[in-house]
Amino acid sequence: MPITEHRTRKDWAAFIKGMLDERYPQATKVRLVMDNLNTHSAASLYESFPPEEARRLARRLEIHYTPKHGSWLNVAEIELSALNSQCLDRRIPNIDLMRKEVRLGNSTETTGAATLTGASPPKMPAQLKRIYSKL
Repeated sequence: MPITEHRTRKDWAAFIKGMLDERYPQATKVRLVMDNLNTHSAASLYESFPPEEARRLARRLEIHYTPKHGSWLNVAEIELSALNSQCLDRRIPNIDLMRKEVRLGNSTETTGAATLTGASPPKMPAQLKRIYSKL
């Protein structure tokens, strides 16, 4: 995934075009599961490319948005935020040190007890069934 300075509609559209044309050129449909960020829509394709190109790209996408409250992406964001505060807030010169830092960041000695409010493991299946009932 490319690293950009901003998260604009054009950045997202360029990423989607690259993904469809370079990474999955043979796929007729690509399913995306994304959060509801305002740049994550087919409208971004139309703002960035001529109509024919935007339509070609949009037809190959099947977009599913995660629920605003109950997204597993939120859990991943929490993990990345914790890692960032523990070890990714500086330049790490090599991959071995990066692996060591991440391993240390994930160990029980260095992480506090993190909790997610509103969804405890025994309740999660029922909550997710309600949230994702339309799928």
